Amino acid sequence: MTTISSMDVSHILDQLNKPQREAVSAQAQPILVLAGAGSGKTRVLVHRIAWLIQVEKVSPFSILSVTFTNKAANEMRFRIEQLLGSSVGGMWVGTFHGLSHRLLRRHWQEANLIQAFQILDSDDQLRMVTRVMRGLGLDKKEWPPKQAQWYINNCKDEGIRPQSIEDYDDKTTRQLRIIYATYEAACQRAGVIDFAEMLLRSLELLRDNPELLQHYQQRFRHILIDEFQDTNALQYAWIRLLCGDQNPPFAVGDDDQSIYAWRGAKIEHIQQFSQHFTPTAMIKLEQNYRSTGNILKAANAVIAHNEGRLGKNLWTDRGEGELVHLYSAFNELDEARYSVSRIEEWVDQGGHYQDIAILYRSNAQSRVFESSLNEGAIPYRVYGGLRFFERAEIKDALCYLRLTVNRHDDASFDRVINQPTRGIGNKTVEMIRQHSRHLALSFWDAAKALVEANSFTPRAGNAVRGFLQLINTIATEIIDLSLEEQVEKIISASKLKAYYLKKDKGEVGQGRIENLNELISAAQGFHYRPDDEHADMDFLTAFLSHAALESGEGQAKAGNDCVQLMTLHAAKGLEFPLVFLTGMEDGLFPSERSTSEQSKLEEERRLCYVGITRAEKQLVISYTEQRRLYGYLNYNQPSRFLKEIPSAVVHTIRPKIKAWQRHFHLSKSSPKWKGTINETGMNIGQRVSHAKFGEGVVIDVEGAGKHARAQVNFDLEGSKWLVLHYANLQVL
Repeated sequence: MTTISSMDVSHILDQLNKPQREAVSAQAQPILVLAGAGSGKTRVLVHRIAWLIQVEKVSPFSILSVTFTNKAANEMRFRIEQLLGSSVGGMWVGTFHGLSHRLLRRHWQEANLIQAFQILDSDDQLRMVTRVMRGLGLDKKEWPPKQAQWYINNCKDEGIRPQSIEDYDDKTTRQLRIIYATYEAACQRAGVIDFAEMLLRSLELLRDNPELLQHYQQRFRHILIDEFQDTNALQYAWIRLLCGDQNPPFAVGDDDQSIYAWRGAKIEHIQQFSQHFTPTAMIKLEQNYRSTGNILKAANAVIAHNEGRLGKNLWTDRGEGELVHLYSAFNELDEARYSVSRIEEWVDQGGHYQDIAILYRSNAQSRVFESSLNEGAIPYRVYGGLRFFERAEIKDALCYLRLTVNRHDDASFDRVINQPTRGIGNKTVEMIRQHSRHLALSFWDAAKALVEANSFTPRAGNAVRGFLQLINTIATEIIDLSLEEQVEKIISASKLKAYYLKKDKGEVGQGRIENLNELISAAQGFHYRPDDEHADMDFLTAFLSHAALESGEGQAKAGNDCVQLMTLHAAKGLEFPLVFLTGMEDGLFPSERSTSEQSKLEEERRLCYVGITRAEKQLVISYTEQRRLYGYLNYNQPSRFLKEIPSAVVHTIRPKIKAWQRHFHLSKSSPKWKGTINETGMNIGQRVSHAKFGEGVVIDVEGAGKHARAQVNFDLEGSKWLVLHYANLQVL
């Protein structure tokens, strides 16, 4: 790569504030950039790389920059190239998994892998775990495969192999260790690795090959890490191994946005950075370019209640902006319909649906919002839905492709041997599995052996022989085809389109066909350069690796002009002009399981901080007096986090009319009627008496005329819905 000699220092430091300039131009030593929400951390990383190349005259080949999502890595590459005006092909910029994959492709022999190894995504991994457990004769009900999958991945994330696990005479641990060891052997035999294995195998590759480690330590003199607070034990060990004693890391992160402990992230890594890497220079980025002053005051006040913070205070020069709106709803329906009314108001004033996000703690909360948005004919998308490469029809096609590259890929073989159905029943497949286990063969070799020995019934034998011939024929026919022609050939030869059209009638089936067609388009638009992470691979293998890596990310792309519904965890890294932070009740947010443990409560508070700082212009917070969730009616107190927000930045909105009246007023499908129900004068909160159930309190009312009904929480009988026309309730 050629540098641009005319580019001077001021060009790189231009448009940066003082702390950003300090971070970008810092001398080589361990550096921790504590980057608050919206403070320009990506800009700092990009400009730091440009500074190293242009000013420090560092070779791009000596730079390694690692982040957590393909989206972030691609954006970083694009911005670096824009800033430098030339390619960054020689630079290693990618995710932990992407860079580990690159290492394993280059050193597959030292890593004890086959050259054409394939990657198992989460679903394929679960299928293999299930097969292994079936082979061990384990009952699914007693030993859920999902639990075993979690155990295996958790062990790998901690860098633990089955032989290192002590069971201490515990039956459960002993059995899980056996499952892990058997699964590991099956993967090795099939030439496949899962996502956790990718990182662990690359760590072991470097750790167990001193000369190789020395080579990469001498090569990567400049190691930059994004979102440092999200690293788990394995990722942290990987970083420390590459850094060694000579290469000081440049870490960017925010301890106040550490919200992934449940998937292994350890906040201690960023909190103890200065102890592990010395002497550390800590630079704080506190100027926020996203939110208004009042939103930042709310966020600062909430997070200040956490102990052990590295400490920072966000500020902005964009002005105070609107106050934070706090809405006290009667129930979840009232909360949703109020949110819809605010959305309609936003759009009426010239805003767009895509400006808006509704955030919630639990996925189950989305149902009522979806219903209310549908009532209001408002377009929306549940963010984080099924990604393209995770859809069933796409996975089927990819498995056929994977088998043409590697016949011993058991997960792919098992998925498509009878998909579409070709007369190969469960009994036949089980024979293949048993023969595979008995002789330690791949499913492919086991099937071949059984066919040649005439072990199947004539019909089953012909079907299995036909499947093997199909894969071999396809593999031969696609050798000289372009990537998109290869994909098209697979889809055609496998007859997946006809299968799904027959299986899923109407729009669902047609949608699957459109997805298969889109896979051909994806292949047509797929590009990789010789210096990319897919180097030394043919196009098809590179494409399959790309598909597996893409399916490993948990976030889906946001839609066009529609409201985004998402969990608070999914919202990290995003920003919206108008944000609804909903369900702010103790027991829901913070969650009930977090309130008894300080570390968990503090993570919930960080999650609240993340939610608040997603808002650019307006933030609407809501809570309910009662909420039906998971099939139960709950009466929760307002979230303790609400008490931590200064009253000076909050505008509290209380209903001017009763909650049951708002039910009609805000619903476009109901009459805008504000009178009393059944002429009883009944209001929510009134005490009433019933001839059979005794006394109670009205907690909800809906409907009109003879169809009006009330929900009453009776002192002795609990909550009941009663039709008012027949109930003869007496108001006390």
